[in-house]
Amino acid sequence: MATITLLGIESSCDETSAALVRDGIVLSNVIYTQDVHAQYGGVVPESASRLHLRHIVPVVEQAFRESGLNINDIDAVAYTQSPGLIGSLLVGAGFAKGLAQVKGIPTLAVNHMQAHVFANLIEHPTIPYPFICLTVSGGHTQLVMVKGPLQTDILGETIDDAAGEAFDKTAKMLGLPYPGGPLIDQYAEMGNAHRFTFAKPQIQGLDFSFSGVKTSILYFLQKEVAFNPKFIEENRADLCASIQHTIVAILLQKLEKAVRQTGVKQIALAGGVSANRGLRFALRELALRKRWHVYIPSPSYCTDNAAMIALTGYYQYLNQNWSDWSVTASARSQ
Repeated sequence: MATITLLGIESSCDETSAALVRDGIVLSNVIYTQDVHAQYGGVVPESASRLHLRHIVPVVEQAFRESGLNINDIDAVAYTQSPGLIGSLLVGAGFAKGLAQVKGIPTLAVNHMQAHVFANLIEHPTIPYPFICLTVSGGHTQLVMVKGPLQTDILGETIDDAAGEAFDKTAKMLGLPYPGGPLIDQYAEMGNAHRFTFAKPQIQGLDFSFSGVKTSILYFLQKEVAFNPKFIEENRADLCASIQHTIVAILLQKLEKAVRQTGVKQIALAGGVSANRGLRFALRELALRKRWHVYIPSPSYCTDNAAMIALTGYYQYLNQNWSDWSVTASARSQ
């Protein structure tokens, strides 16, 4: 049987990434992170698209060098089509289509959130179906039932803010620089997770809500700082640990509910926030108590990366799910 080699392109937000995947095996996965956004306290869409234009060719060239392959070896180009920042997506999509047209090979338009789910298959290709994937990122929080390659159903999702957004915005309240989520994780390791208590929204079903958590934390901080202007500085580790404990508890409560409702005990984690050490540890602890089988990607496959795009494209290629040239990038999931 002939080998299938794909180039993957990821440019949905502020990471420019390229990867080579052959028969489902990752040969290279290069990621350029746009650190410039830290000075603005968040991703600046126009700057992000310009930086993608500047770095996409060098990143792709490096991916080929690390894989030991050349441009004539690829059978198709997979790219992130949605969701994401539209300007950033257009850069990746335009590059992928242009390269594919020159080489006379097909393109594969990939959904970014579905790719996060299937990032689990990079290191766990034999994960049994069905499994439930808790997908947690800066823009999305979902519980997904995975029945097979490319066969997914959303069981629940956030009705307002995502968990990653809650981490970053509460970090800003604490005076931490962007991106604040990883810094909360670092401080949390030194703090008491039960020192402070914050509200947990009671949302029916398997959907999530994090706007109430942010409001609870904001009002609490405003009250305490009014009495002691140095309250945050003096209690930063305990605050971070308590905030992280609250957000993780909300995520795992919904996951536990999904397991009870479906009976599925194969659990996977995905998305940028799945690199959070507090979440990973808490999930493993819960899995031991509940006798679940848990699959967690390495941190490099949790954040936005082209390997997950190429791998998802590989399964689309096997199904001959090509994309025609009329497919356009979209900020929303398609």
